[in-house]
Amino acid sequence: MLKQAFHHPLRHALTAALLLGGALSLTCHAADSQPAAPSLHGLPNYPVAPAQRAQAELTAQIGVPVSELAANAPPKYTVKRGDTLWAISGMYLRKPWDWPKLWGMNLQQIRNPHWIFPGQVLYLDISDGRARLSMGSGSQGIPTVKLNPQVESSALPPEGIPTISPELIAPFLTQPLIVEPDTLEASPRIVALPKGHTMASPGTQVYVRGDVSKATRYQLYRPAKPLVDPATKKIIAYQADYLGTTSLAEAPSGPDAVSVFRVDGIEREVGVGDRLVIAPPREYLNYTPHAPAKPISGDIVSIYGDLNMAAKNSVVALNRGAADGLERGDVLALWHSSRMVKDVTAPGKPEIEIPDRRIGLMMVFRTFQHVAYALILSADEPVEVADRFTQP
Repeated sequence: MLKQAFHHPLRHALTAALLLGGALSLTCHAADSQPAAPSLHGLPNYPVAPAQRAQAELTAQIGVPVSELAANAPPKYTVKRGDTLWAISGMYLRKPWDWPKLWGMNLQQIRNPHWIFPGQVLYLDISDGRARLSMGSGSQGIPTVKLNPQVESSALPPEGIPTISPELIAPFLTQPLIVEPDTLEASPRIVALPKGHTMASPGTQVYVRGDVSKATRYQLYRPAKPLVDPATKKIIAYQADYLGTTSLAEAPSGPDAVSVFRVDGIEREVGVGDRLVIAPPREYLNYTPHAPAKPISGDIVSIYGDLNMAAKNSVVALNRGAADGLERGDVLALWHSSRMVKDVTAPGKPEIEIPDRRIGLMMVFRTFQHVAYALILSADEPVEVADRFTQP
């Protein structure tokens, strides 16, 4: 790749932005919208929310108090492959979701904070009760910008590191997961298989009833279990088992006629009664961890995988969704609710109350109307269904 020589050090400054600015971002494509507009050297130029930019600008004026740094913030850290931005931010801040303050430490040098790469070095400077970060590409510190008109060739930058590990949530971005009760009733359904078949396999033609006029390619799912709100005891949605994909082979001849579909691929067995849902459009998701915009609380309604307990890197379903103000990137605190136990060490074994206990953090990565999915980022104790969450 050919470029002006003076672009090279600027690239280092821009790539610093991922930690030192809005760059706590993960780009994952979930299934056909246009990619983000390219920026310098083809890197996506994701926007920074006005509120986050305002926080960074305020920090640039007043600095970051040492009291807001993590207890063991390293004076120097070299970014390595396998790092996540959440973990790096947690090294430096007591509240990792306050990343705009890190950006504000070095706002003049960083214009659009969305990339950081393995091999770059973060330097922490503390003076007069305030903390600042700078960035370099090695032991020499920050590269000096030299305006030299010559042209040189250099390799493309290495792959940036994500906010969280993409493989932990990638399957959840391309599958429906949640079906609202009214959608369940309206979904096209498989009513018959070829003669002699009990299950469908790739290439098999299946017979479908329902409205298939909105698309030609669908995903197959099976309503696996209802999600019950622990507070109201009402079904708020159905969690679906993803089965595979199918495409229209023969359109129906009338409004109530049977359609013929071809099964393109399967991950689990497909049979009569399974439902069709339009494959979601592919989109590029930019995860920016932040505290919720307003106070919110709720309960965990399910642990994905039918597990009894969850831990770090587990996925859980929440009884709050987009209708309640939750959005992608919201960081939430996990709590064990108070409970009554017997004090067996005291005469008469009286009942006493064990207070609420905060046990970890999680980040919302997908929302539906009344349900959201979150990845557990940290947990001091096992997480269970009906455990609470609040703003951090």
